[in-house]
Amino acid sequence: MIKIPLPHIIEKIKEKTNLSEEEINSKIEEKLKQLSGLISKEGAAHIIANELGIKLLENFTGKLQIKNILAGMRDVETVGKVQQISQISNFQRKDGSQGKVASLIIGDETGSIRVVLWGSQTDLLDQIKEGTTIKILSGYVRENNNRLEIHLNEKSKLIVNPEGEEIGEVKSYEPIRKNIEDLKENDDNIEILATIVQVFEPRFFEICPKCNKRIRQREETFFCEEHDKVEPDYSYVLNVTLDDGTETIRTVFFRRQLEELVEMKKEEILKYKDAPEKFEEIKTELIGKIIKVTGRVNKNEMFDRLELITKSVIPNPDPKEEIEKLKEKIRNKNEIEGDAEPKEKESLPETLPTVEEI
Repeated sequence: MIKIPLPHIIEKIKEKTNLSEEEINSKIEEKLKQLSGLISKEGAAHIIANELGIKLLENFTGKLQIKNILAGMRDVETVGKVQQISQISNFQRKDGSQGKVASLIIGDETGSIRVVLWGSQTDLLDQIKEGTTIKILSGYVRENNNRLEIHLNEKSKLIVNPEGEEIGEVKSYEPIRKNIEDLKENDDNIEILATIVQVFEPRFFEICPKCNKRIRQREETFFCEEHDKVEPDYSYVLNVTLDDGTETIRTVFFRRQLEELVEMKKEEILKYKDAPEKFEEIKTELIGKIIKVTGRVNKNEMFDRLELITKSVIPNPDPKEEIEKLKEKIRNKNEIEGDAEPKEKESLPETLPTVEEI
């Protein structure tokens, strides 16, 4: 089933009407009250769009711009320029066979998205570099840790430098640096520099070894909705609290991001599943550490709080790079105020700031 996120619905209503975002949100809240909270905000937004005669799924066939790609879509066709390339990773399936996977970040004028290549699709990486234009045919879209990914299997097709395809100015994939106090629900591709002030226990859970989806136990057997009875593999998640001097936020590190944070491989992390007390050493090492993360802000409805879902982690940010960013920020601020030179009261740091100084 195609899943249309709330921000997309709101944006579509804005495009088709003269309503402001505040007016649309007001209508959503009013609809929720009318229906006594029996539907989600997305459901209420769907009803409002329908009442206004807006077709949310129009223009979602044929070649799609990245902004129009939604979770659950199949046979997706899109074109983009490569912005990032990952290395090929080899893995062993439960049946002993070997597999390989790699990923790209592609972008067009409307946004960026991760493309995951499985099996023989990874052989095409030899022909691809940053800036290469690629065309995707018959991809399918999944949501992974609240972000969209186009997956390419043996039935999909990836065309390098397709003829007749032109892309305008690609929307930058560079994350936007923000203070924690300025974060808002559904902020995406944002970056924060902060200090770890609290580390919780890692949680391990069973997943399907074929599709990596969460699986459930029935009596003594684990079942996957797609692959039926399976021998479980394991994934993990870690929550920490980050503080940048303006506010704190609970931050979630799923499998790959956790591996980046602690700079360990899967085999090393899984050792803590049966010996959680040994993770205390890692917690001690992490607390007080300054890290840089990019991610997306979610609202945890159960606890009524914002949480940052990480997409990438730099556990040891370059002090020189961060100082240059601070210098640029001060220059931009002073130019706006009519003074291109840094003011005396805004002297530039020589070292990476501590949490109190951020």
